[in-house]
Amino acid sequence: MFVSNILQRKGHDVISIKPGVTIQEAARVLRENKIGAIIVCKEDGKMCGVLSERDIIIALAKKGAAVLDHMVSEYMTEGVYTCGPDDDMSSVMSLMTSRRIRHVPVVQDEKVIGIISIGDAVKQRIAETEAEAEALKQYITTG
Repeated sequence: MFVSNILQRKGHDVISIKPGVTIQEAARVLRENKIGAIIVCKEDGKMCGVLSERDIIIALAKKGAAVLDHMVSEYMTEGVYTCGPDDDMSSVMSLMTSRRIRHVPVVQDEKVIGIISIGDAVKQRIAETEAEAEALKQYITTG
């Protein structure tokens, strides 16, 4: 299974914010869109980082509630791990596990065309396992 297959099913919607937005505003966008991470893009639309719920919690734990008035650029994760649409989902799952990340932007021609979450990966793996189990049942009962 490839990343492109997941994006076909879930869609290519990418929600982004600018680095100068406050943490409070970013948290509002995360809540309103029921997402766990958001792409941070410069004025030219190029990705410069990702801000996740985890980043916000770490900032709150270190700096307290005053962090809500700080800029996203201060707490976003830079040097983001990405994948491409032709990448195999097993390699993306390995990346998520080894790097302890839950969201991987999908990049093609330097443009973010989607995002894969750990939930997407787990959902896909469950579907594959159920299909394999059903195929085995059919094989056993017809054999």
